[in-house]
Amino acid sequence: MSAETIFAFDFGVKRIGIAMGNTLIRQAQPIKVISAVDNATRFAAIGALLDEWQPGLLVVGLPLHPDGAEHEMTARCRKFANQLHGRFNLPVELVDERYSSAVIGGQRGEVIDDRAAAIILQQYFDTH
Repeated sequence: MSAETIFAFDFGVKRIGIAMGNTLIRQAQPIKVISAVDNATRFAAIGALLDEWQPGLLVVGLPLHPDGAEHEMTARCRKFANQLHGRFNLPVELVDERYSSAVIGGQRGEVIDDRAAAIILQQYFDTH
């Protein structure tokens, strides 16, 4: 059985963190933060990474309130996941990301989106 590359995304209005890993090693690593200037630029940058790495699955973090209730960003992340699937014709799975940023504990102003994506992907690996 060959290893499949998996990408994970921590979607944000201003930035999108991206991490990658594979099904053999099952270790996530942060790779990039894309500043979300506009949708065309955002998806062009994502498309270039997907062309380079050829992942077989995309994972998107799904933010929820601590009690599991959905909120505005939940809907935005679902839309982003649907756009990824529609544009790149790859399967997309959603992973609960309620505590991904809290686990990192970055400093104020520090860009941690790629590390948050790595935690989302590691959660995926740990539960599958």
